[in-house]
Amino acid sequence: MKTLILIPSRLSATRLPGKPLLKINSLSIISHVFKKAEEANIGEVFVAAEDEEIIDDVKKNGGQAILTSSKHKTGTDRIFEALKKLGKSDIELVINLQGDEPLMNIEDIKNLHSLMVKTKSELGTLAAIISDANLYEEQNVVKVITKESLEISKFPEALNFSRKVSNETSNIYQHLGIYCYQLQTLEKFVSLKQSQNELKNKLEQLRALDNHIKIKVSLAKEAPIGIDTEKDFMAIKKIMEYKS
Repeated sequence: MKTLILIPSRLSATRLPGKPLLKINSLSIISHVFKKAEEANIGEVFVAAEDEEIIDDVKKNGGQAILTSSKHKTGTDRIFEALKKLGKSDIELVINLQGDEPLMNIEDIKNLHSLMVKTKSELGTLAAIISDANLYEEQNVVKVITKESLEISKFPEALNFSRKVSNETSNIYQHLGIYCYQLQTLEKFVSLKQSQNELKNKLEQLRALDNHIKIKVSLAKEAPIGIDTEKDFMAIKKIMEYKS
């Protein structure tokens, strides 16, 4: 199946302004993510951004990028505009990869993709085992509750997504910022109005569940640190500089 990976990005993040262009090992975060997506080798990769600076940075580092409107409410709307602008008519699967997770495991991306191809599911995502009990209360860390326990070859359905859960609930995992859509599911998703649930929890995946779009969940080997704060950035910088 022909797959396209799109990475939505913008400079105006509220908690850490200018985040995509912060540098680690003299390469911007957004370009690190682009290179990760390319390494997965499952389809063409484009960054979809509302800022010329991001476009210029990605292209300067050998990547592909496309300029989108600054009026989008969500990253999914942004990647959909990019998809339309690119005009690639033979695409069947679209991956929406968050631009602030440069440590995302390539094998996890590939595994999610192959489960989507194998099962022909509408929409799939990744989740990891929660290693630190403090994360149950941590609002920046999104949790997913699945129908069955996650195992490497299983692809169970998501029952709910939440920012705060009690660790007594079973089958709770840490949600990772990646979605794989069948093209027609993505088209349907962006045509739907934002749901109350989505707006209240600031989680766009709830719009899918509220409209009976099933989300399947693949087990990730590890949960990369997403960059939401200066502290996250320093932690990732340390890991990546040490690795290199």
